[in-house]
Amino acid sequence: MNSSLTVVALAAVALVAGALVPFQAGSNAELGRALGHPLWATLVSLVVSIAVVTPIVLFMQAPAPDLGRIWHLPVWAWLGGVSGAIYVSSALILVPRVGATSFMVCVIAGQLIVSLLLDYFGWMNLPVREVSLGRVSGVVLVMVGMMTVLWFSPTATPAQQSTGQIVTGKVSS
Repeated sequence: MNSSLTVVALAAVALVAGALVPFQAGSNAELGRALGHPLWATLVSLVVSIAVVTPIVLFMQAPAPDLGRIWHLPVWAWLGGVSGAIYVSSALILVPRVGATSFMVCVIAGQLIVSLLLDYFGWMNLPVREVSLGRVSGVVLVMVGMMTVLWFSPTATPAQQSTGQIVTGKVSS
């Protein structure tokens, strides 16, 4: 396969994966409302993830993991699970208050800033990649876009819930 075609195909897969994230935020926010607290929705969401991935692993006949190696991993190797739980919980709490667009633009801006640092320093065993003026300019444009979206997006508490109920799960009187 042509390398430029490969890049386009990989970018298309990443684009689709990114397009699914707002659906995750919206559906988890509804789950949080239904269950009465965002943390229950986080737990249910992660259990559903396990239920979806398990048959895929079995279907693909992935070899059994080498569990003995887990104990030799650096501490940062566990950040994926921690980050996922924080992201899902944050989305559950913030999307109903600030809206999907404002939440997602901030998420994307944060991802890009940290990604530039990961590339530049090669943290987490990632290959060091050039942080060029063009790449930094692109991130700055996203930051300007983020600020524009936030400037023109009113913050509102959902009509069905008070702010306290979204965060604590308790109905305020």
